[in-house]
Amino acid sequence: MPELPEVETVKRGLAPTMEGAIIVRAELRRPDLRFPFPNGFSASLEGKRIAALSRRAKYLLIELEGGDVVVAHLGMSGSFRIEAGAASETPGSFHHERSKDEKHDHVIFHLLTENGPARVIYNDPRRFGFMDIIARDALSAHAFFKSLGEEPTGNVLDAAYLAKRFKGKAQPLKAALLDQRNIAGLGNIYVCEALWRSHLTPLKPAGAVVDAKGKPTKKLTALTEAIRAVIADAIAAGGSSLRDHIQTDGTLGYFQHSFSVYDREGEPCRTPDCKGTVTRIVQAGRSTFYCPSCQK
Repeated sequence: MPELPEVETVKRGLAPTMEGAIIVRAELRRPDLRFPFPNGFSASLEGKRIAALSRRAKYLLIELEGGDVVVAHLGMSGSFRIEAGAASETPGSFHHERSKDEKHDHVIFHLLTENGPARVIYNDPRRFGFMDIIARDALSAHAFFKSLGEEPTGNVLDAAYLAKRFKGKAQPLKAALLDQRNIAGLGNIYVCEALWRSHLTPLKPAGAVVDAKGKPTKKLTALTEAIRAVIADAIAAGGSSLRDHIQTDGTLGYFQHSFSVYDREGEPCRTPDCKGTVTRIVQAGRSTFYCPSCQK
């Protein structure tokens, strides 16, 4: 499933085409994705100007003039493709290459931009993604968003915030970090990377990084800094791939080329002077990659 940095790079890639554009027509090629489209979805979009694109956790938000917001989730295999004239581009940087097979084109936004007509096409072979339309002033109370924690990209996510969330918790640190009520949008790949950077084992109880007074330990401060850094690095790499690394076949450069621990089972640990080997374990049905030698 695309993680927060991937959704952020998709947003940034779509914004130059979509922001300010008028939706001439929203073409649905099937009645549902993961869930049925809401009644009147297409009709409610026609003629609307797109005011802005934003993101909350792993949700892409297409904000319309008038107060409605199209909420899109990419699921396991969803992607957007921009077609303007003869050009075609798939914005985003993904761990797995995205489909361009037209039989999986399920939603087409026909747009009128300042540079002329364009189409933004949603392609999703496995159809685990979905779209909904929600009033902007009802967004924070909606079931998708009301329980989400702080974003890992903003200044609000600090060690003191996590100390309050982790105090007294016996659950493994990996599980606490994946809990969207603690940190919104943080997924498996970047949790593994952040734990490796901060030299913390994913098996440590979350409460162990909080002291007896409920204050963050140095380890929690290091973890918080690692979370923010790994997300920032991933977004920067995705942005660079959009600008500089689009290949002739349309594929993009991927941040996974810089992964230090994720999906590197059996390889030497990249921590300087560490002689350990990356190990894979399963926690709550998810693969965890870490170095038992330097992550304590």
